[in-house]
Amino acid sequence: MEIVMKRTADIKPYPGNPRDNDNAVPYLAESIKQFGFRVPIVLDSDDVIVCGHTRWKAAQKLGLQEVPTVGVDDLTPEQVKAFRLADNKSAEQATWNLPKLDLELLDLPMFDMSLFGFPSEEVKKEAKKSGGTGMESMELKAFEHHDYLVFVFDNQMDWLNAVNAFGIHKVNAGYGTTKKVGVGRVVNGKRLLELLQHQAADPEPGAQSDDHDNGNPS
Repeated sequence: MEIVMKRTADIKPYPGNPRDNDNAVPYLAESIKQFGFRVPIVLDSDDVIVCGHTRWKAAQKLGLQEVPTVGVDDLTPEQVKAFRLADNKSAEQATWNLPKLDLELLDLPMFDMSLFGFPSEEVKKEAKKSGGTGMESMELKAFEHHDYLVFVFDNQMDWLNAVNAFGIHKVNAGYGTTKKVGVGRVVNGKRLLELLQHQAADPEPGAQSDDHDNGNPS
């Protein structure tokens, strides 16, 4: 694999990039600033980014004139497109072992790891007051771009009524070691809306409007 230095201004982002990475740019820029540009940007034959949009944006933020790159001239256009998606998706499959991570962070008192996206010591201290570690928020990042609703019931009867009304089934959709997101019951969103619309259009017999209850004519 040959690493080639190329002008940052000559590198072109992929117009169809499906990843929103702006939030990660400051953290990666700080990493490059402290440790150097250690991972090359992958480019196709037209200098369009295959992998490394965040690194390219970080280089721009830091004002770097040149960055290391590697090519994928041996891949077909279809392989390049698949590789671009696979590279991003594979990173999502990894999770943090929080106890081990805490031990690693304890060995780094000379670094402010919050500059790289880790929770600050203040956040961790506040979290520990409520029985957490402050690291749980890292695991929740994986759910930021998913569409879901969480319903909280303050009594068992309402919860059981919802289970029966919407046909809610228990699933094991926990993520990472905390298992705090997605554990419990999941309802198909489309089915939920259909049931709600049906109930709104066909209220139960004997149901009265608010105006009637207030003594106002309907």
